[in-house]
Amino acid sequence: MNTKRSKAAAIIAWIIGGMAVFAGGRVLLGTLPDYYVIDWLPIYNFIVGVVTVLVTAILIWRNSRYALPAAIVTLTAHILVLLVLLTAFRDVVAQDSLVAMVVHSVTWTIILVLVSGGANKATGTKKAVL
Repeated sequence: MNTKRSKAAAIIAWIIGGMAVFAGGRVLLGTLPDYYVIDWLPIYNFIVGVVTVLVTAILIWRNSRYALPAAIVTLTAHILVLLVLLTAFRDVVAQDSLVAMVVHSVTWTIILVLVSGGANKATGTKKAVL
């Protein structure tokens, strides 16, 4: 994997994970925003943020063979949550929550491209990204 790409991807992952920990943690500690919060969403954000900061970003930074699968799992989780919010919770979900999930999904798509693009160059093979 290209070191510059993996380092950039790891830094982006660490930042987006830290933001999720901060935002989810604030709500879990009682600082509620001015809109309805779906009960499980801050818990999801906090847990995924912690896993991102403590595991996924480190795997990416170290060029681990598990970096790409971890990025895929994280992106898939965010997309699934976004789809759940858009379908099952469409009448109650706050616009800010939808924007946050779109930002997470787009950011993890970029991270995945960085990680998989580096892996493709290292192996000399061409692989499709998602």
